[in-house]
Amino acid sequence: MIDEIIDLGFQRVELGHATRLTLLEGILRAAEKGKVQFSSLHNFCPVPVEISRPSPDCYQFSAPDQRERERAIKATFQTIDLAVRLGAPIVVLHMGRVPIEDYTDKLVRMAEVGMHLSRGYVQAKLEAVRKREMTAQRFFERSLECLKIIADYAAPRGITLGVESRHSFEEIPGEEEMVDLLDAFAVPHVGYWHDFGHVQVKHNLGFLDHVEWMERVAHRLVGCHLHDTAWPGRDHQPPFTGDVPYDRLVPLLPKGSDTLFVFEMSPRRSREEIMIAREKWAKQFGA
Repeated sequence: MIDEIIDLGFQRVELGHATRLTLLEGILRAAEKGKVQFSSLHNFCPVPVEISRPSPDCYQFSAPDQRERERAIKATFQTIDLAVRLGAPIVVLHMGRVPIEDYTDKLVRMAEVGMHLSRGYVQAKLEAVRKREMTAQRFFERSLECLKIIADYAAPRGITLGVESRHSFEEIPGEEEMVDLLDAFAVPHVGYWHDFGHVQVKHNLGFLDHVEWMERVAHRLVGCHLHDTAWPGRDHQPPFTGDVPYDRLVPLLPKGSDTLFVFEMSPRRSREEIMIAREKWAKQFGA
């Protein structure tokens, strides 16, 4: 796996939430040989041993069950410990979910058949907003309580936490919640992780304006997941093949900083697609 990524022209790797414990021996061996450097780890990494299917949301910081929140915290500590061992400076976090109907998937399906300007679409979207606002606060507060514990663990170990922008309207944090979270953790070791594809899906569905959102939060950016979105909601496509307006967004990133870009594409993407996207990115924005 590491050899294939290096062969594609990448020097640094993000270990994802599908990394199983059985892969670590080979990964550690590659790191010890100086074969690869690690940019970041995506929580939970490695996959908790009791989880049969890799998922970044197998345990949620927003869960009402205290035992689930405690397991999520413990698994995150393990991710942070592995990041320290591998010299990866950032751990990317999902923060949970508000338990309402999956309106995002419903709206995507409606948009796919041309109903995005219909009265029914507007009604479904307004219903989603109302239900989320009625329910979200306590779930968000639980996430903040967990993040405080995790941040206290990460800081003395030199690890920065990147709270990721979410794909679905039901997930935590929403945009206003993200602003509140960043205000509550006005410290260098907690920041914003921008996922271009996720935010573009929300833009396409009419929940936000991608450029305006980037202008609002770019000053707290610690890194990005880089992929594209085929309208309205098919993300994890190769950059420059979808709707994401990189030419307007990338100039908004903090000047003079070494912004971390992590290619995060579907495993169905071919080697050729990845290499073409990488070459285009390097030509337009630098390696």
